[in-house]
Amino acid sequence: MKITVKVGTSTLTHKTGRLNIRRVEELCKVLSDVKNAGHDIVLVSSGAIGMGVGKLNMADKPQDMPTKQAAAAVGQCELMYVYDNLFQEYNHTVGQILITGEDLADSVRHENFTNTLNRLLELGALPIINENDTIATSEIAVGDNDTLGALVAASVKSDLFIVLTDIDGLYTADPRRDPNAQLISEVTEITKEMLQGAGGQGSSLGTGGMATKLSAAKIAMDAGVDMIIVNGASPEIIYDAVDGRSVGTRFIAKK
Repeated sequence: MKITVKVGTSTLTHKTGRLNIRRVEELCKVLSDVKNAGHDIVLVSSGAIGMGVGKLNMADKPQDMPTKQAAAAVGQCELMYVYDNLFQEYNHTVGQILITGEDLADSVRHENFTNTLNRLLELGALPIINENDTIATSEIAVGDNDTLGALVAASVKSDLFIVLTDIDGLYTADPRRDPNAQLISEVTEITKEMLQGAGGQGSSLGTGGMATKLSAAKIAMDAGVDMIIVNGASPEIIYDAVDGRSVGTRFIAKK
């Protein structure tokens, strides 16, 4: 099985912006184990700007573009250093790919990206993908890794796209505000009502909320890829998602 996993800033870091070491170690351990079981893994990882904010000891996420780009440059180094060390403990080699929206929109560049990604998988590597926030000004302003993850999953024809976030899945209402909100376990169609009720941005250090996840789900479903939103607080939930158990919200693609 080919599995694309997207992990958000809120899952990777504490509210301070500093790395949540215990959680990231567990994530790399679980993904290594799933890969050992014979599955191909592609990791789409947020966190560069958030980690840069922490490493540069900034009080808040910067609002101006040059500082965002500077934070991304510092944070991306830290992020890949951590992943390289942790996956190496389990004898897995990682490869970094930083892309922009143009790399996916242009047919030739998209094909080159897909060929590189598939070749990394053939060589047994674990590709780690992020937006190139250091140079792609428009991507920082409007981009999000939920959409990127869905496009990557579609590009490599993943069997499953798992989104790790800070909420258990899609609810009938915002569970942070409505105690009667119910978790929706399966979705076969993205409705206008769902999109209207999804709200805006998620955590203060991230760029995505439920609205971007629903948009990503539509991209994945249209490409024939099932997508699951689960709470990344305990990365072991990935085992349940891979094994087909009922966790989070599963968006069932039209096959």
